[in-house]
Amino acid sequence: MRVIISAGGTGGHIYPALAIINKIKEKEPDSEFLYIGTHNRMEKDIVPSKGIPFESIEMYGFNKKHLLKNFKTVKCLMQSFKRCKKIIKDFNPDIVIGVGGYVTVPVIVSAKKLGYKTFLHEQNSLPGKSNKYLAKYSDLIGVSFESSIKSFPEGKAVLTGNPCSEDALNVLPIDKKELGLTSSKKLVLIVMGSLGAGRVSDYLMGELKGFKNKDYEVLFISGKSSYDRVKAEKYPDNVKILPFYEGLTKIMKRTDLMVSRAGASTLSEIVALEVPSILIPSPFVANNHQYYNALDLVQKGAAEMIEEANLKDGVLVSMVDKLLLDGNKRIEMKKALKGMQIKGSADIIYNKIKELIR
Repeated sequence: MRVIISAGGTGGHIYPALAIINKIKEKEPDSEFLYIGTHNRMEKDIVPSKGIPFESIEMYGFNKKHLLKNFKTVKCLMQSFKRCKKIIKDFNPDIVIGVGGYVTVPVIVSAKKLGYKTFLHEQNSLPGKSNKYLAKYSDLIGVSFESSIKSFPEGKAVLTGNPCSEDALNVLPIDKKELGLTSSKKLVLIVMGSLGAGRVSDYLMGELKGFKNKDYEVLFISGKSSYDRVKAEKYPDNVKILPFYEGLTKIMKRTDLMVSRAGASTLSEIVALEVPSILIPSPFVANNHQYYNALDLVQKGAAEMIEEANLKDGVLVSMVDKLLLDGNKRIEMKKALKGMQIKGSADIIYNKIKELIR
């Protein structure tokens, strides 16, 4: 199979794209890939490091505050259409896949106008603007949440789940001793993203001190940008701080309760691994989509949520205590998470792509 795939901007788009590539490689080892991404975002480093051929295009999101900057944005967009048409013609793919981010717009539109089959994947409960616009240029759209289907034209969207969930199931759990943790004690894992979250990190610096004398342990992965500031404070002995951990799902498999943002890929892993969680959605993402991602789990009884505006002293510690003491509540959460699982998401996506090609 010859595949062009495009996704950009955040790990929430890039890692599902990589999971799709890995599944196609598994099924058809002789497949050839070309990844189209932006010239200045995460994918330009991540994708080539995986040995995947990469083409960059200069693209920017529209700026609502500085409207004059949008002249450059429009100019780059027009140039991107021309460049994408040439890239696609030269590669001559069997399928062109978009996995989110504004970089996918010229890729998918150009592919459709050239007569190639197109597939989109939407990770969030509330679809992004790019994917909503691209729906009319797509032959099929895979969605991670059942609630997303109605956001697209009738018959265009199918429930596939998030392919990152399959990767999460395949990793081996970590030995807690490697992290200086006690095997016999319950573990609370707090993660605010690879770069951290400024306001929440400030809140947690005070809140972590409230875990003193608890009979469970807390591992806070602060994010690289917040680590020095967070680490400078003194915390109880049962609280451990790390700046970052590659392969977080290894720890999640040993976690009794997780406190996290509500990015789509993280939630797919929470669902796949049945990890009870307290979600603190970021209010600073487009369309407030993390709130709606979290709400989807909360309404099914699969998670608890604290909105960032409601983070008051003692709120998180109190909720953690309550959930760790209430074993029945965590069991109910796990049952609800199990009910949300979509087995073999990457396989489903692969099979849908094969149907399109046929």
